[in-house]
Formats: sequence, structure tokens, C-alpha cells
Amino acid sequence: MSVLEICKKARAASYIMAQLSVDQKNLALCHMANALEANQQKILASNKIDVEVAKAKGMKPALLDRLALDAKKINGMAKELREVSALADPVGSIERTWTRPNGLIIGLMRVPMGVVGVIYESRPNVTSDAAGICIKSGNAVILRGGTDAINSNVAVGEVLREALTGTGVPADAIQVLANPDRAAAEELMSMREYIDVLVPRGGADLIKTVVEKSRIPVIETGTGNCHIYVSEDADLERAVPIIINAKCQRPGVCNAAEKVIVDKSIAKTFLPKAIAELRKNKVEVRGDEEVKRIVPDVKLATEQDWYTEYLDLIIGVKVVTDMDEAVAHINKYGSHHSDSILTASFDKALRFIKQVDSAAVYWNASTRFTDGNQFGLGAEIGISTQKLHARGPMSAQHLTTTKYFVLGRGHIRE
Repeated sequence: MSVLEICKKARAASYIMAQLSVDQKNLALCHMANALEANQQKILASNKIDVEVAKAKGMKPALLDRLALDAKKINGMAKELREVSALADPVGSIERTWTRPNGLIIGLMRVPMGVVGVIYESRPNVTSDAAGICIKSGNAVILRGGTDAINSNVAVGEVLREALTGTGVPADAIQVLANPDRAAAEELMSMREYIDVLVPRGGADLIKTVVEKSRIPVIETGTGNCHIYVSEDADLERAVPIIINAKCQRPGVCNAAEKVIVDKSIAKTFLPKAIAELRKNKVEVRGDEEVKRIVPDVKLATEQDWYTEYLDLIIGVKVVTDMDEAVAHINKYGSHHSDSILTASFDKALRFIKQVDSAAVYWNASTRFTDGNQFGLGAEIGISTQKLHARGPMSAQHLTTTKYFVLGRGHIRE
């Protein structure tokens, strides 16, 4: 099927989606969850092909972790669809109403976007998450995943489409663009007549390409150059486990910590212990000149390191004189995704939260919590680092827009 045909079918499906009841949408989501569990072997067989090809190409372990599926992950995908079904329906909710002096009643109602396009890298779970969120928000969705996951994405998409039978949700509300060619993706980005919004989800190169080439409005998700700032009054016993969790639990995801910033007053006592623990977890440490003076065998960080999202077992470490310098460094080099301060001071934490220009800012916690599911939003379609319409983890409510409704009694304008 051509890109144009897919887009036309999605547009037609979107008009049906906008009229569905919450019960119909929730029934579809539950059917989709059940189908993922019932078709695990089909999905895993397709995923195995993708993983074997990726290994032959030399894909990094952290990226393989994002690509590979197992029974636990598929059960997790099903669980997230059920959690999305349990969310309040954003469609049709009334934001506010007011009455004008002439008696005209004006209101603001939430309605679906229409057709959502999602372009993403090799994470098959995104196929399920994005489809579920779009169904809940009354939208049709066109999914174009990375070439490395083509077999997995097609298999998941087929399972989800088949699950819609008998629910009232049209199968064409979920479509996977199976053409792996870059030209097909670029054609999709030109379909402004049929697609209302485009969401890129992946690394810096993918996001940059979509933002620069798309003729469709883009909700820009961002890379995760995330920081943890260890203040002079931090609980240092808790600081190390937080850093290890943020860096090592899943180093290939966007909410993993990529940089640690430490106050100079505690650097000599804290850094040797923290770096030793990072190395136990096979993390390569790159530090500034002050870090090297304290731990001489650390690799010297370059200017480019401070901008880099490693998505690997690598971390940059910097020493600063105070919080003002830490905040300035984060706002200059960070990606406005997720940043954390470790401190015992409420006032200092509040100032950090206000001054750091990021979608999610933490106090005494790992950055790994920036996730729709962890925030109680069900699944997520991506983490927005821009400031228009939506910012941070985006779920069903973020894929709606507003419509004014106006109630009169024969009103005419004088």
C-alpha cells in the first residue's frame, strides 16, 4: 500500500474515531492487550529476526536492549494498554464555559487531533504504546518505526489491528508503514493534507531530520542529556545509588543520566567513592580538569562531551563552585529533558526547580522516572522537550486539541 493510500485510510478512520464512546475505545484497548499476550510467539519470532540482524551489524548492547522483546516486555506492553484504558477520557471534556453580557454562552471542549503520525527508532514497544494512546484520545495513527525493528513493528501492528474486530474501532485507525525506505518516511512527512501532527521519537539525528523536513506541525521530543547535581549538603550515602540507578539501569534510554555535577566542597571525599562504584558497573567516566586532579586516571572530557547524549555506559563528571554554576552549565549544555538536584535544603531544591529549564526537574530522585507510566499517565507517545502545547511525558490528553462551542437563542451581532 502506498503512503498516500495509508494516509487517506487514516483520515477516513479519524472521522469515525472522533465519534466513538469511551466504552468502545476502552473495549478496543482491552482487546489489544489480550491480543498481545495471546500472540506472543508470533511477535517474538519476528523480533528474533530483527535482533539477529542487529547483532550482525554490531549494534551496541544498550540499543539491543531497546530492540529486544521477551515475554515480560510483551506482558508489560499489554499492562500499559490496560492502564491507558483506565484513564479518564479526555475527549469531550469541557475546559470551561462563560456567559457574555448579551447572554451568549461560550465553552471550550477537548477534541481529538485527527490523524497522528509517529516516526520512531528501533523500539517495538512504541508501536503498542503510541497506538493505545491514539485510540484512547480518539485519533487515527500512522506508525513508521526504525528499519532495525521492521519485522517486530509489522507483527505488533498486525496483532493490534486484528484485535479491533467487533469493537467499533476501525482497523485503519492503526497503520504501520512497512516500507523501510527513507523516501517513504520523507513522503509521510509531506502529507499535511492528511496528517494533523507528527511526533518524532528517537535520537538527535532522527528528531533533527523530522523537524527540518516535515511539512506537518511537529511536537518535538528531545534527546536526554540528563544531569544529576550533587550539592554540598546532599546525603552522600543515598547519592551514589541514585547515580548508579540513573546511569546503569537502562543506559540506552532518554531518561538515563549522562552527566554528574558535584560541588567543589565535597568533591574530594565524594568523587573517589562515586567513580569507583560507577566503574564497578562498567561505566567509563570522563571528567573535567578538577575531576582528573582528584581521580587522575579519569579520561579528560572535551567540550563536545558536555553536549553528548551517550546512550551507553559512559558518563561525564564536572566540579562546580556553587549551584549557580551548576544551573548555568545544565541550561547551556543540557537537552531540557530531565535534571535532578540532590540536596537536604528545600529552599535550594525549589530554586533549582524554578531555574533549570527542563521538562522534568527532580529533587533527591533518579531521572529514570521521567516516563508516562511512572507519572501515572498510562503509556506515553514520547517526552516533549519543546514548550508549545505539551511538555514532558505525553499521553492521551496531550493528543487532543480544543474547540469552541457557542450557544445562542437567535443571537445576531449588532
